[in-house]
Amino acid sequence: QVQLVESGGGLVQAGGSLRLSCAASGLTFSSYAMGWFRQAPGKEREFVAAFTWRGLSTDYTDSVKGRFTISRDNAKNTVYLQMNSLKPEDTARYYCAAKFYRGTSVPKGDYNYWGQGTQVTVSS
Repeated sequence: QVQLVESGGGLVQAGGSLRLSCAASGLTFSSYAMGWFRQAPGKEREFVAAFTWRGLSTDYTDSVKGRFTISRDNAKNTVYLQMNSLKPEDTARYYCAAKFYRGTSVPKGDYNYWGQGTQVTVSS
């Protein structure tokens, strides 16, 4: 059974940094695309970042390019989202997601498995 558990959220000041972690079980990264999404109250869930093993590719939504970095530790079955230069508009609940996938491009939707989320709040 695929399980995803996020951690690392919290309250930070604008300009600060956080590193989110997603501990995965029941899957191997080589067969899945891994992604991060976020959702603020009253808004739809938004794609943030993802990677796929087939093309060793990563992709980011425009608003976080140059500030966020997705990475992984294969030995720990953990995916990370390093968030730098945080802005108040980054405030949201962040979710880790997984999709059985062997394509070359990075998928931005149709993810099958989701974590419970971790809250990120950025104060001004």
